[in-house]
Amino acid sequence: MPVGLLGKKVGMTQVYDANGVVVPVTVIELGPCTVLQVKTVDSDGYEAVQVGFEDKLSQKDLARPESQRKRTRANRAERGHVVALKSKRQQAMAERGVEAPPKAGCEAKRFIREFRVDGEQHGLDVGQELRADVFADVKAVDVVATSKGRGTTGVMKRHNFQGQRATHGVKKVHRMPGSIGQATDPARVWKGKRMAGRYGGTQVTVRNLDVVSVDAENNMLLINGAVPGPNGGYVVVRVAK
Repeated sequence: MPVGLLGKKVGMTQVYDANGVVVPVTVIELGPCTVLQVKTVDSDGYEAVQVGFEDKLSQKDLARPESQRKRTRANRAERGHVVALKSKRQQAMAERGVEAPPKAGCEAKRFIREFRVDGEQHGLDVGQELRADVFADVKAVDVVATSKGRGTTGVMKRHNFQGQRATHGVKKVHRMPGSIGQATDPARVWKGKRMAGRYGGTQVTVRNLDVVSVDAENNMLLINGAVPGPNGGYVVVRVAK
């Protein structure tokens, strides 16, 4: 069973199923992802697999040969996480006989996430590339993404309040929430009161979305239903429990 993959939301469309019924689907560019680190209880205190998606390079650098690329978008710490760089610290560790952890040997990644694998047999190695075909036999997935940020909004848009009456005596407060106060006891506003404020821009998990099809050649995954976030936003796809 795959640990999960990272991808990018492409957009929505519709396809026909075997019975000729139109199904709304979200197209996700899933992978290829590189295993950057395999964490164990002995080395890190817990078991997890760290996966990275999309090289942290400009479009000009992607078109150049590997020897001529200018890796200015990634700092030394990000590059040293995936490639063994020569440093005084590594030289001192080698002299003491401390074995350096394995490196993936790839470009620094833009989107990196971990998947906990407590006691699970994943069989993944550092540097291994994961593609969309690992979800070929999966029927349902959970998708984690950041919802669209809508800024500061009122209660009608944020909480679907109906607003106040548009009749005589109601003066320019039709979209206001109304009274929020309490009586002498408790003489305060209850915590969690639905009011105006920041709406969106938070992590949202949509569970049990059916997998319609997997395009292994183009690394595309078609999921029945909507996925949070804008087109081009990063998503995390994992197997639904």
